[in-house]
Amino acid sequence: MKPKVYIDGKEGTTGLQIYDRLAKREDLTLLLINEDKRKDPAERKKLMDASDIVFLCLPDAAAIEAVELVENPNTAIIDASTAHRTAPGWVYGFPELKAGQRQAIATAKRVANPGCHATGFISVVYPLVAAGLLPPDADLSCFSLTGYSGGGKKMIAQYEAADRPAELASPCPYGLGQTHKHLPEMQTICGLTKPPVFVPVVDDYYKGMATTVMLHTSQLKGVTSLHQVWETYAAHYAGQRMVQVAPEGAAKLYAGVKAGDNDLTIVVAGNDQAFTVTALFDNLGKGASGAAVQNMNIMLGLEETTSLV
Repeated sequence: MKPKVYIDGKEGTTGLQIYDRLAKREDLTLLLINEDKRKDPAERKKLMDASDIVFLCLPDAAAIEAVELVENPNTAIIDASTAHRTAPGWVYGFPELKAGQRQAIATAKRVANPGCHATGFISVVYPLVAAGLLPPDADLSCFSLTGYSGGGKKMIAQYEAADRPAELASPCPYGLGQTHKHLPEMQTICGLTKPPVFVPVVDDYYKGMATTVMLHTSQLKGVTSLHQVWETYAAHYAGQRMVQVAPEGAAKLYAGVKAGDNDLTIVVAGNDQAFTVTALFDNLGKGASGAAVQNMNIMLGLEETTSLV
């Protein structure tokens, strides 16, 4: 019997992207709600309890309420909101994080899909902390450039409006109060004692991300060369299909280079004294819907790159 999948919140950007990745698959049965009942708790509950996998593509409060509707103990949930990313009992949905993470996802009934900026930061910082090279109390800063689709339907409409304000043509740093909603998972998942100074930036292009962490070699333990840093990433992500490490020697980067892809590329650049590590990916791919589908494939025991490569 084909696994049954329901997307709660299919009308949003993430939900639509998940639907687009699944709609043509013949190995799944997509359960669809009648348009006039999509906000009916009883109908949603019926569909969720009938599903093997439920995607929650909802605001945080609504995602919490949706979880409470599910009574079927066999229904697994992948939450794309921020609500459960550091919550007890939820597995963080980044399979490449560390040894055993993929298996934890495979056996979980509750998986929190990572945030887009958090995906970039964690993919860069976690390997250094895990290798004992970067102290958990390090003073870190991160600059993360994203296309405007990361802001959802409202932001997309603002950027694509014929009469949009002229300032939207230039990059916009935001979250300047250092309270961005991805900071808790960035700190918690990496095991840091304090969050980084984080500057997310939205720019006038549809999708694609470049999340960069800047470091001095002197901040690391036992590291004297940039090549050692590159080797750490190459070893950490060896054998991974959805995260790759670029060859050494990058001179420039384009934030939209991974637009349309579902994987992530780590780029190490600089010199033996100071360097940057950048995660390049699609904010709608490995930063959201692509990651959610990858997690679903793992949880269903399917080839994890199905409909992603």
